[in-house]
Amino acid sequence: MKLQIIQPQEVEVFYILPTIRSRMASALKGQGMKQKDIAGLLCVQESTVSQYLNSKRAVGVKFNSTIDREVSAAARKIKTKGDLIRETQRIIELVRKDRTLFCGLHKAVADMPQGCDVCFKG
Repeated sequence: MKLQIIQPQEVEVFYILPTIRSRMASALKGQGMKQKDIAGLLCVQESTVSQYLNSKRAVGVKFNSTIDREVSAAARKIKTKGDLIRETQRIIELVRKDRTLFCGLHKAVADMPQGCDVCFKG
């Protein structure tokens, strides 16, 4: 049975944002940053970073290679919480524009109508 998630913002909060954080944690670790510092920068617990790094959390969403590259590039730019917010918002916008990814994920977790394009009408 699919969840009752209907709003696209819920998909972002429950699926997209954790995936972005997970990918950023991996990229930051790859840059030599300590787990404690990654947790502080991403505003999450150290245990959350550990779960991200060990593929025990936020593993269900697959980004395309363009978005993966953008997350890696963003991780190199992040030095402050302001940078984190700015870069996260930029990546969320990229994900929103990828209809295949976003709509596919939305349909996978919610009972959406056939041919739904509500998010892209405007």
